[in-house]
Formats: sequence, structure tokens, C-alpha cells
Amino acid sequence: MNTPPSTHARFIQVQNAEMVFHTRKGRFHALRSIDLSVARGEFVTLIGHSGCGKSTLLNLIAGLLRPTAGALLCDNREIAAPGPERAVVFQNHSLLPWLTCFDNVHLAVERVFASRESKAQLRQRTQAALELVGMAHATHKRPHEISGGMKQRVGIARALAMEPKVLLMDEPFGALDALTRARLQDELLKIVDRTRSTVVMVTHDVDEAVLLSDRIVMMTNGPAATIGEILPVSLPRPRDRVALAENPEYIACRKAVIDFLYTRHGQGEALAA
Repeated sequence: MNTPPSTHARFIQVQNAEMVFHTRKGRFHALRSIDLSVARGEFVTLIGHSGCGKSTLLNLIAGLLRPTAGALLCDNREIAAPGPERAVVFQNHSLLPWLTCFDNVHLAVERVFASRESKAQLRQRTQAALELVGMAHATHKRPHEISGGMKQRVGIARALAMEPKVLLMDEPFGALDALTRARLQDELLKIVDRTRSTVVMVTHDVDEAVLLSDRIVMMTNGPAATIGEILPVSLPRPRDRVALAENPEYIACRKAVIDFLYTRHGQGEALAA
């Protein structure tokens, strides 16, 4: 049985971060006063209504955006740009359509390891990543030849093949049907258990957040959104969705998130609940 990592170890640090965009319509204050620490090996989800800055915060951690104020650190180094130690999986798989599944993953592997590993080692690393997500059978297929769920598996394989210190996921299952989504959630639980990855994931889905997380970061409504509350999820790992369905702690966590989103920060829009 795995227990959640200590939240006192600051592997990722967001220190009083602000994000202001300058648009054609003027100044837009997206995020304010964001303070967040994520421990090594911790699974943290960001949840909130549309427009609350979840993806903006994830992009700051990825180094795709620079904060207007404040600082972000990963392993005590400033996050100033994207880097291979922080791999990103988007809702859109972003696979290159003219490459096979193997070549899509291999491209990322080459970028990170080509200077210090042989071609055979690079191929072996690519194959191992595809096997990890159950896609070894589709190595020679191109994206248009596989389902949406399979494409997301390949996207996750590409990210994991880089051996990142942090896996950043922006609603990776949001465009999938409910059954495929559930299957990939279960696979992600197994992968994270094996790799001990540090994960920060954006989601709209309350059940997904409770099932996967060690902590759920609940964002207030935008503009000038901030962290409203952080909910620890101390359910033991490994987790089984069927066994958890009637678990009192699971039910209590789910209720707490729904209460925050609908009662205290409701916008009249439907989140998956």
C-alpha cells in the first residue's frame, strides 16, 4: 500500500505568482497571489470553473508563460522556459500525423537522450514507453489509424519517455467518451504508481480529481483568480474506483469539492460531477 508523499517537501514552488495579459480589450488580470508547493511524487489536480486560470497556472509551471510577478521553482531551479524535466500532455494529443506512433515518441526521446545514448538505446527507450501505456501493438500505425483514447496513450508515452521530473496534464481525457476516460484514468493510476511521477493535472471532473489526487487545488472564479482551498485526499493507494464508490472518505471529498464549486463559487455552469 502506497501512502501520499509528504507535502512539506517543496519540489515545485509557486511563490506569490501573478499573471496579467495585455489584450486588445485592455489589461486582463488572470491570476493573483498564487502560492503553491508540490512534493516530489505527489499527484495534484487543479479544478475550478472555466476562466479561473487553471491552464494558465499549468502553463506557468511548464515554462510556456512567464509570470507578471512572483517566481516559480522546480527542484530549486527557476522555471524560466520549457524544459525536458517538465513534460506536458494536452487535451489535444498533438501527435504529428505523418509519423507513426513509434516515431512520434522517438522524436521526443532523441531530443532528450541523443547526445548520450546509442540509437539502439533510443529505440529501446521508445518501445518501453509504448509498452508502459499498452500501445506496443500500434507502433507502426499513424494517428489517423487509431482511436482518440489510443492517441492520448501515445501522447502520455511520449511525455513519460522523456523521464521528466514533472508530468503536467491539461485535461488529457476531456475529449474522450466516459468509458475510455475511465479506462485511461485507471491506466494513469497504474503508471504513476510504477513511475513515482510528480503530476500536476487540470481537470473539470470532480470524480477524476478525487480518484487521482493526493491534493485537490480549488481555484476561485476569474478574473484575478487565486487558490480558494486545498483539499487533502488521504485515500490509500493503489485505488480502485469500484471499491471507492461507497467509501465514506471518497464521498466526503467529493462533497467538499462540489460544495466549493457550486455553493461558494457557483457560476451556473455544469462541471462533471
